[in-house]
Amino acid sequence: MQRDGTRTRDERSGARADTGPAPAVHRPLRQVGLAGLALHLSLVLWLVVLRPLPVAWVYDANLTPLASLRSSSAWQVVGELVLLAPLGVLLPLAGGRPRAPWLPSFLRTTGVSALLATGLEFLSSWTPGHVLNVDHILLAVIGVAVTHVTLVPALRRLVRERRPRTRRPEGATEGVQRAAKAANAPKTSKMTSLVSPPVAAAITPVPAARASAEPTP
Repeated sequence: MQRDGTRTRDERSGARADTGPAPAVHRPLRQVGLAGLALHLSLVLWLVVLRPLPVAWVYDANLTPLASLRSSSAWQVVGELVLLAPLGVLLPLAGGRPRAPWLPSFLRTTGVSALLATGLEFLSSWTPGHVLNVDHILLAVIGVAVTHVTLVPALRRLVRERRPRTRRPEGATEGVQRAAKAANAPKTSKMTSLVSPPVAAAITPVPAARASAEPTP
């Protein structure tokens, strides 16, 4: 509501102007996470995605989920799980919010990792010796999800416990105590402080006279 009595645009539309406080961003953690994320993706691009394979022939593209696992060895499956698994820690670290809720963080991490894995897989299909395989995307996202569930909650708890708590200054503490004492003062003292001394003396309650024990004549 403005001073002239008219309502604002948000009040007319019914939208709430005040929302809940967003989790605080820890800038050092965010910088470390962004640096680690850039380094890991650069290594994946250089060592796996953009490196051609000297093979005489390749399989056809696989668009059926879990269809290529029968012809894959255990080491190949483990390699696909571990390839993007560090993103499960680096993506929340790049967000820099140690007090973020677990479920939204998990959904954001898996969603972004799925997009990155899909982009890297399409990019690798243009490299000689690589073919498009949807199982690589699924295994990469599973590795990211398992890493996030296993490590991120414990790491966030550790960061929250080690962050120093802000102390309230002594002057502010004394001011709070004085305000509390003033709020707990009796109402009569507030009334007498607002009026003149003669009127205050008249307002001040007079104690009841004690009954005399002397006999009446």
